[in-house]
Amino acid sequence: MRARRNRVMAGPERPPYPGKQLLILALCRICEPIAFMSIFPYIYHMVKDFNLTDDESQISFYAGMVTSAFTFAEFSTSVFWGRLSDKIGRKPVLLMGMGGTGLSVLIFGFAPNLPVALLARALGGFLNGNIGVLQTTVGEMVTVKEHQPRAYAVMPLVWCIGSIVGPMIGGALAKPVENLPSVFAPGSLWDRFPYLLPNLFSAICVSLGVITGLLFLEETHAEKRHHRDRGRELGDYLLSHLRGSSELAEDRSLAKDAENQPLLFETEESLPGYLTNGDSARQSSAIGISGQEARDLEEGCGSQGSKKATTIFTKPVVTIISSYGILAFHTMVFDSLLPVFLSTNAPENHLPVSLPFKFAGGFGLDTRTIGVILSVQGLYSMVSTHFLFPLITEKLGPLRLFKLMSMLYPLLYFFTPYIVLLPESLRMASVYMIVIWKCTFSTLAYPSNAILITNSAPTTLTLGTINGAAASTASLCRALGPIVSGLLYTMGMESGYSGLSWWVTGLVTIGGALVGMKITEPRGRMDEKDDIEAVTESQATRDSAGTSERHAEQE
Repeated sequence: MRARRNRVMAGPERPPYPGKQLLILALCRICEPIAFMSIFPYIYHMVKDFNLTDDESQISFYAGMVTSAFTFAEFSTSVFWGRLSDKIGRKPVLLMGMGGTGLSVLIFGFAPNLPVALLARALGGFLNGNIGVLQTTVGEMVTVKEHQPRAYAVMPLVWCIGSIVGPMIGGALAKPVENLPSVFAPGSLWDRFPYLLPNLFSAICVSLGVITGLLFLEETHAEKRHHRDRGRELGDYLLSHLRGSSELAEDRSLAKDAENQPLLFETEESLPGYLTNGDSARQSSAIGISGQEARDLEEGCGSQGSKKATTIFTKPVVTIISSYGILAFHTMVFDSLLPVFLSTNAPENHLPVSLPFKFAGGFGLDTRTIGVILSVQGLYSMVSTHFLFPLITEKLGPLRLFKLMSMLYPLLYFFTPYIVLLPESLRMASVYMIVIWKCTFSTLAYPSNAILITNSAPTTLTLGTINGAAASTASLCRALGPIVSGLLYTMGMESGYSGLSWWVTGLVTIGGALVGMKITEPRGRMDEKDDIEAVTESQATRDSAGTSERHAEQE
């Protein structure tokens, strides 16, 4: 009893860092960047093998169409998947999305022509709405602001790892009959479908991710997380044979004890948006908050059902989502345009050069070399995400960091096309410099924007709607990016201005900087929770002082 009284006086415990579940979510997530990034080293050559045109300058446009098919389809269904996750839970939607990715890559590997390739990519986008659902899941796992920089670096870190593995697999396994003739014979299945092998590898990775999520991933939805999960039960059963039945029994005993503790003493988050009126009243009484104080706190973070769209999508929220869309547009342009830029040969018509703007050229690299470059990009991004982002965010905060990145981004796009003019001895070094430059900016901008979006949500019950809208906006922008840049790149190569697409994208980033400077961080659910904890700590202090006075009087 004395220990329990001490816990009451000390106030509610902060939830621990959800490292185990973030690791499981990362193991599920990694299959998707592997599948997505593996096509970039060979997409130019794949479209070229479709024999659509003899004009190589047109290939970049068709390659952009293939890249955009996924994101266009994802745009049309992201809000649907976000709302569905609010109804049936985050876990089943995540698993269905991964299953859709697996089906998509298999069809893509067997694609004999452009229409089938477009259909396969579009199918993957229709069936996968995991971007917004993932952000929502992380937002529900992480309930303490101090944990955010570390936690929100996990998913970008996973994407970086996938960016290493994916291009390496795509570049090494594409056209296996040509690259590995001692293993794959001419005339075989691998000769008929030269891009099947990397997609088959991606499908296997997806299958492993689905199995991991089914067995070990916990539901985070406020209402669905207490429902029975047969997949988790099977995972616990399998773990019991690996860890020993005594350890599992002890874990279950601890879990049962935790369930029997009053709501106030749980280590799980107990947000106002999760509480019924009765629960809220009981908690308010337990921690000494007056009824009016509780109503005031709940009014700022009411449930999703009582929130109108105009209330959820306030001006600060819309501004953050808009900046996210612009960021997604120009970073997708870079990711899709760089492999084309590296694959393109110098034009044969030798158009006259007139600096500073009129020049045309490419690097003419093969798929394997491009795969290595993109893997280096992923490797550096992993280091930057793990070390730089938490360090800089702690000093600047996510808002100031995102504004800084928004202002500096235009320099990258205006400078990039000029590296083709450098001497041969410096060209490859300049490619890696551009890659590192881009990766540093991306690994700082994306997580900081994700934190801003999450903190803008009044409760986790509105977080799914906001993240669904953000994911839909980003998907549309990602879909438009490769198409617009591919068209501009083709026009630029034909007219002798190969930097045209890069410079137009630079103008877009200037617009992004103007939007980014208008961002303000609204008070959201984290701030409301801090208010509750402050009131709780204050009441606990008063109770402790009162108890000490009573003891003194008794003595």
